[in-house]
Amino acid sequence: MPALPRPASGPGSRYTARAATTRPRPTPPARRHTDVVSLTHRLTERDLWLTAMAHEHRVLTAPQITRLAFSSPRSAQRRLRTLHQYAVLDSFRPLVQTGSAPEHYTLGPLGATLLAAHTGCEPTALGWRPTTTGRIAYSPSLGHDTGVNELLTLLAAQARHTPGRGLALWLSERSCARRWDDMIRPDAYAHWQDPSGATESPRALPFFLEYDTGTQPLSRVEAKLAGYTAFTTSTGTRPALLIHTRTASRDRALRHRLTQPARDLDLCVATSSLDFTTDTPWGPWWTPLEPAARRTTLTALATHWTDLTPAAGLEPTDADTALTLPVPPLPPATPA
Repeated sequence: MPALPRPASGPGSRYTARAATTRPRPTPPARRHTDVVSLTHRLTERDLWLTAMAHEHRVLTAPQITRLAFSSPRSAQRRLRTLHQYAVLDSFRPLVQTGSAPEHYTLGPLGATLLAAHTGCEPTALGWRPTTTGRIAYSPSLGHDTGVNELLTLLAAQARHTPGRGLALWLSERSCARRWDDMIRPDAYAHWQDPSGATESPRALPFFLEYDTGTQPLSRVEAKLAGYTAFTTSTGTRPALLIHTRTASRDRALRHRLTQPARDLDLCVATSSLDFTTDTPWGPWWTPLEPAARRTTLTALATHWTDLTPAAGLEPTDADTALTLPVPPLPPATPA
């Protein structure tokens, strides 16, 4: 089946103009890179958390940061502008075919120095380079990466409105690769929880996420299933696999191709698309790859699949550092 055309903008798009605008900083570069100590009384716990999130997830848009950590777009804009001026964060705005993209934020030069000091690591351990933001801004996978983060920030932010409901854990593609690259490389791994939706004891939904933009042939998506079976067999753990794609037609094509292989491999797989999830991805938009299955919520999936268990390899080991431990999906506090 031929690949679907990319949308002009949004998740799954390729920013075809392939150029980005950046905002100049008023301070000299030398001061930005070296004056870390002077910021000790200026940066909050939320700022340090945001620095770690920018490193963990590579690029977050202003709306994504707002929903996770701020009470309004205006308060987020003020603080993000300050962090940009301090060079804690870098930013760019990709050019798109129509309209304008939101500001995209990445780890800045002083932020890299600060994060290394805060975690007790050498700056080289972060893998940050002066060209990092440019590589992200011009990467063909930018639309994919922001799409993954859009979906998961919507899930994580639910805890701000309904305590206990949201993501208890969120690992990026890079963190997943560090743990399981010999078997699988999902786009994310997370734990969804919703105590209010449980009739008995609360159940969590541990899941791997495959964010499909429609550019890969169906055979390549199908080939990934064997890796998840190998993971389940070798680790003795059983997370679900959620496949999120761009359109309902692509979703139907995936379901037609993957239902029998998923059954043969004894995998718990559910699919959905942006046509359904929009800004409520926790809702009744996910369909298990089972005969006559109907769309249901993430909470109902956790109840439906009673034998799910969290992935192995999440516990801290001697090889872990403060830099490689999971970053909480929400900041320690959420001031206005």
